[in-house]
Amino acid sequence: MWPRRCGSARDRARATPCPQLAAQIRLQNRRRHVGKRATGTGALPHYLDYAATSAIRPPEVGRAMAAFLDGVACTPGRGGHSGAVEAARLAFRCRRALSRTLGLPGDPGRIAFMHNATHALNTALWGLLGPGDVLVISQYDHNAVLRPAHHLSRDRGVGVRMLSGSPDGGVDLEEAATLLDGASVLVANVASNVLGTLLPMRELSRIAHDAGAVVVADVAQSAGHSVESPATQGADVVAFTGHKGLLGPQGMGGLWAREGIEVDPLLSGGTGGDSRNREMPAAMPDRLEAGTGNSPGMAGLLAGCAFLRDTGVGAIHGREMALKARLRDGLDCIAGLQVLSPPGPEGVPVVTVKADGMDSASLAGRLDSEYGVQTRAGLHCAPEVHRILGTTESGAVRFSLGWASTQEDVDAAVAGVAQLLRPVSVPVARAG
Repeated sequence: MWPRRCGSARDRARATPCPQLAAQIRLQNRRRHVGKRATGTGALPHYLDYAATSAIRPPEVGRAMAAFLDGVACTPGRGGHSGAVEAARLAFRCRRALSRTLGLPGDPGRIAFMHNATHALNTALWGLLGPGDVLVISQYDHNAVLRPAHHLSRDRGVGVRMLSGSPDGGVDLEEAATLLDGASVLVANVASNVLGTLLPMRELSRIAHDAGAVVVADVAQSAGHSVESPATQGADVVAFTGHKGLLGPQGMGGLWAREGIEVDPLLSGGTGGDSRNREMPAAMPDRLEAGTGNSPGMAGLLAGCAFLRDTGVGAIHGREMALKARLRDGLDCIAGLQVLSPPGPEGVPVVTVKADGMDSASLAGRLDSEYGVQTRAGLHCAPEVHRILGTTESGAVRFSLGWASTQEDVDAAVAGVAQLLRPVSVPVARAG
C-alpha cells in the first residue's frame, strides 16, 4: 500500500530511554506476566497492545490505589468528616493534574469524572444535541461515537453527516466545510486507533466554529502521547479515558467542557449537595457526576499523571515513535505483509498490518501462543476505517507501543511475523 522502507535506520537511536525511564522499564519488565500467566514459549510476553490499555503501568499507580483503599477509603462529598474531606482533596488534585497533563485551561472543576471515554462521549453527545440538530462525525470514529450517533438519529431525530476518510488518514477540508454548514456539533477523533494518524484539528475546529458548531475532541488515543493541548487546537469539549496513555486504571475517564459550554447530564442522582432539589446542580462538575465515583481510580490516575509529569510526555512520546519507526521498517521487509499505517514521524505509536493468506485472528493468535507477542486483531471497534482499507472481512492486526515498550519487544514482533509468513518449501521427489 505504501512505498517500502525496508532497512531504514531512521530515528532508531532515539529509542534508547533516559536512565530514569530505563530503570522504571526494567522494574516493570520483571513483572510482565500479563494476566498472571506465562506465554506458550516459556518467556515473558511482549505486550504490544497499549492502544487497548496500558496493561503495564508504573508501579506507583497500583501502590497509590492500594494506599487509598488501605487508608482514607472514603467518598468525596458524602459527609463533612475528615475522611470525606481528604477524599475530596484527592478528587481536586486529580482534576488539577489532568488539566495540566491535557493542557485544559481554566477551573479544573470543569472536568467531570466518567467511567471511560465511551461514557464521556455519550454524555457529550446526548447532552449537547436535541431534535433537529445536526451532528458531523467521520469515518475515523470509534463505535463510542458511531453507535451513539445511530441512536441519536433513530431516537431523537438528530441529523448525522459523515466526513470521508482515506487510507493516509487525511480529510478533505472543503467537504468538511460543506458538511458543517448548519451543523450543531463536530466530533473529531484526534488520533486514529487503527492508522495511528492525526486529524488536522486546528483547521477542522476553525471551520466548525465559523459554522457555529461545538467541537468535541475524542482524545482516547492521543492523551498521554501528544504534547499538544486539544483546547489550544480549538476543542470546546474533550472526552478522555484514563487507562491508555495516561497510565491510570480501567474505569476512569472524564469530560471537560470549556467555560460557557453547558452539557446536559446523561445520568441524574445524588451528588452530595442541594439534596432538596429534584434537578441536577447547574455547576460543574456536580452536574455530570451522579452517584459515587471511583476514588481508588482517582488515586491511580493521579499517580499516572505524576509519572508523565516527572518523566515528560515529550520524552516518552519521542521514544515511542522511534520504536514505531523500527517496528514499521521491520514489518515492511516481510513479503506477504501489507503495512496499512502510513509512514511518517507524526501520529501515535500504532502500526496496523494485514497478511496475505492468513486472517487477522490467526496471525494474532499464533503470535501470542508461539512467540509471546500480544497484539489486537479484528476491526478495533472502528468499522468505517476498515471499510476505507478494504479489511472489513479480514480485519487487521494492530501493534501498539507504550511507555515501557522495548527494542526487544519490537524485534520479537518482527521476527515472529517473519517466521509465520515464511514460505514453506515443499520437497520435490527425485525421479529414479
